[in-house]
Amino acid sequence: MGKLELSSLLSGATAGLVATVPMSAVMKGAQMLLPKPEKHALPPSIITFNAAGKMGQPPTSQSEHGVRTALAHFGVGTAFGLVYGLASPAPAKQRDALVRGALFGFLVWSVNYLGILPALNLYKSPDQEPARRHLMMIAAHLIWGLTTGQVYRRLAPLLKKRLA
Repeated sequence: MGKLELSSLLSGATAGLVATVPMSAVMKGAQMLLPKPEKHALPPSIITFNAAGKMGQPPTSQSEHGVRTALAHFGVGTAFGLVYGLASPAPAKQRDALVRGALFGFLVWSVNYLGILPALNLYKSPDQEPARRHLMMIAAHLIWGLTTGQVYRRLAPLLKKRLA
């Protein structure tokens, strides 16, 4: 693997990891604004619980589930950031990073929540989820994408120089 590729991978993974923090804050904040019947567990918690059950490893405590959920959520954010790093050159303009990041965040949401997760029975199909919860997750993924794009834009050139 070349130095440019390594810097792109590291920059993307780091950007995705960092971006998962504001994404999580948006989800938690939006959850508090939902009507009471829609305030149930956030999708990362539900997905982690369902995945653990499918693997025959249900959590033994709420704290264990919380740790698993955090590790899974930040791991997925990091992994998709790595994909972003592979797919995106470091744009020089902030506007380009914002557009690419937002589009990538929306793509991540749509592929997962409209396709992969329901197909694997890890999360409800789109027609079984209230629109406000969809909007909450779209907003969270847009924030993730915007943040990923900005962190990547600033970090990729630095790592490229450092690894040269």
